[in-house]
Amino acid sequence: MSNSLLQDLRWGLDPAVFAEEALGFVADPWQEEALGYTGKRGIWLCARQAGKSSVAALIGLHTALYKQNALVLLASPSLRQSSELYRKVQEFMATLDIPLVEDSKTACEMRSTGSRIVCLPGTEATIRGYSGVDLIIEDEASRVSDAFHNAVRPMLAVSGGRHFQLSTPFGKRGHFYETWMEKRPNWKQIKIIASQCPRITSEFLENEKIEIGTWWFEQEYECKFNDLVDSYFTGHIIESAFTDEDNPLFDDLNGIAGFGQFMENKGGASGR
Repeated sequence: MSNSLLQDLRWGLDPAVFAEEALGFVADPWQEEALGYTGKRGIWLCARQAGKSSVAALIGLHTALYKQNALVLLASPSLRQSSELYRKVQEFMATLDIPLVEDSKTACEMRSTGSRIVCLPGTEATIRGYSGVDLIIEDEASRVSDAFHNAVRPMLAVSGGRHFQLSTPFGKRGHFYETWMEKRPNWKQIKIIASQCPRITSEFLENEKIEIGTWWFEQEYECKFNDLVDSYFTGHIIESAFTDEDNPLFDDLNGIAGFGQFMENKGGASGR
């Protein structure tokens, strides 16, 4: 086997090696872990500017390059945001000078494999119809609607494709929050806060905490699921309103709790 074939085999088997040797991309430890993950489901809770979009673009490109007739979908809350992720893919493709059958601001088709990469807007009503999907990358997933998320999931039913959610937090709500907090075993969790990113200085973070305040700092840089700033009641207050100590509204014997006793007393009073 020639050296070029051996190299191509290594690149096909290991996206991290492909990223470094073919593109000069030296991954952070968490990025290398994400690139090396071979499972079906991954959820990444990442601070702003931690490099999540670059890794997502690399996984999408690697899938399209090394799988025949693959369909990779890039999903975000808006088409503009999906297009920004796709621009990272295009930058990597330009380094490799990959021949394309089709190339636009929102989609491409590779001549060598017949694989496609397509951007999607975050609107459930306009994205139905795709099938045989090999990879869905859900960027800024905390801001993607639950309806959209539920609409893309069946696209993987027959293909057995992969699904990645990546985002900073956006309050205690939605599918991204629920998937992360429930620690579902079929979702590989990776978390990276800003202080763990070697490209973000402590001086910058200290200044940001002063400038934007604790709430935004914790959300954007420390990956904390805080209550929404416009919430009238906090999650703690709502949770504290519930208790297991009181009797339920309904019971098995009298229907509404205490109603049977009430009627009995009423009947006794009317009989006197």
